[in-house]
Amino acid sequence: MKRVSAILLAGLLAVVFVQFNTGCANIIPPTGGPKDSLPPVLISVLPKDSTLNFTGNKIVFTFEEYVLLDDKINDELVVSPNPDFMPIVEGKLKNVTVKLKDSLKPNTTYYINFGNAIKDVNEGNKLRHFTYVFSTGKELSSGTISGKVTLAETGETDSTLLVLLYTNLTDSAVKKNKPEFFTHLDSSGHFTFKYLPKDTFAIYVVPNDYSKRYDDSTKIFAFFDTTIDVNNYKDSVQLFAYQQEKAKPKPSVSSSNNNDKKNAKEEDKRLKLSTDIDKNEQGLLTPLSMLLSRKVTVFDSAKIILSDTNYKPLSGYSFIKDTSFKKFSLQYKWPENEPFILVIQKESFADSAGITLSKNDTIKFVSKRESQYGSVRLHFNNLNLDKNPVLQLMLENKIYQSVILTGADWSAKLFEPGEYELRLLYDDNKNGVWDAGNFDARKQPEKVQRIPRKLTIKPNWDNEVDINL
Repeated sequence: MKRVSAILLAGLLAVVFVQFNTGCANIIPPTGGPKDSLPPVLISVLPKDSTLNFTGNKIVFTFEEYVLLDDKINDELVVSPNPDFMPIVEGKLKNVTVKLKDSLKPNTTYYINFGNAIKDVNEGNKLRHFTYVFSTGKELSSGTISGKVTLAETGETDSTLLVLLYTNLTDSAVKKNKPEFFTHLDSSGHFTFKYLPKDTFAIYVVPNDYSKRYDDSTKIFAFFDTTIDVNNYKDSVQLFAYQQEKAKPKPSVSSSNNNDKKNAKEEDKRLKLSTDIDKNEQGLLTPLSMLLSRKVTVFDSAKIILSDTNYKPLSGYSFIKDTSFKKFSLQYKWPENEPFILVIQKESFADSAGITLSKNDTIKFVSKRESQYGSVRLHFNNLNLDKNPVLQLMLENKIYQSVILTGADWSAKLFEPGEYELRLLYDDNKNGVWDAGNFDARKQPEKVQRIPRKLTIKPNWDNEVDINL
């Protein structure tokens, strides 16, 4: 019995041993080491960086690992001075080769910035802001210009824009000629020109497009009021970009079969009306808006009646029509939490063909309660009233309300709940709205300052905020 027990125990231990080792093999797979997070490292470059009396037409960069060029190398690459023909940049194995196609100017410093276009093969780690410089003369130029570009209308930045330099100081140069120097903005809107010759420049901002010129007034543009002498100008350059004219949207073209066209025409014959009443509630702070499906030529306000629940007409309301003749607003001092009835007769609106609404309509709704709103009080520290500040409260990237500030404090008893961004417009001409610049008239745009903190309005809550400018 003891021998049999010993044999059974030995067999059981063998099974457990096999299962244990098999389980371990599944649970602990071999590891491949830490993930590579480092950008490519340059081992050598021929000719070497900062070479003087450069006479070649090819530059070869060798890295310690295999590298790739970004598909957008032509957008990333900056060569200064701006050549007539951009160099050919090729990546193969561990080498990046630049082949110069232009004849090089004598006694000139050339600066090549690859941006973030070089990356390693395995992990795609980018070598950021990689640069190379050489001179065809006996020294490197040392001039610099730096600054920041801000979108004047919003106070924000746009890193896709280019900053241009011209030695031709006439206003027509930026409209007709290629820039002699250009550079990109970083994510915060800053830029720097390096290795500039000792010269005087005019400075502009345009989009990064093929022409790199201000040849269309719908383009974003900025100009500096004065020329810049590299020898004497040491301050940071502040440029404010604007769009003088908005580009008109192209009409959309869609295909449809004959039945679709027939149905669309029948649908177009109907004149439709909708309102902005939400969940049968009307806001206390805004008019009641009526939206038509197309422009109308007839509006008979006597056929639109605002009444109480007994259909007794009320008084003290009025109508305002939009310039599009598609939007009509009913103005009324809404009391809180009151029921109303709006009666709209079909003949109240008609288009140029005499087509009216298809039927009479009766809309029942209730005005909101004051407790559905929050109160707000803002105090501005260091506010400069000489700049004619206008507070812009932004909701979903649109101006919800503009307020001309006459003091350091502003408050509202009732305000729509939500999260608002705050901006200050410095309104030079005191018309209450932002005005673009005009290069031909040498007029700079009005400036808007973004306020970093957001304003969160809670319902039935006193919202008080101090803002440091």
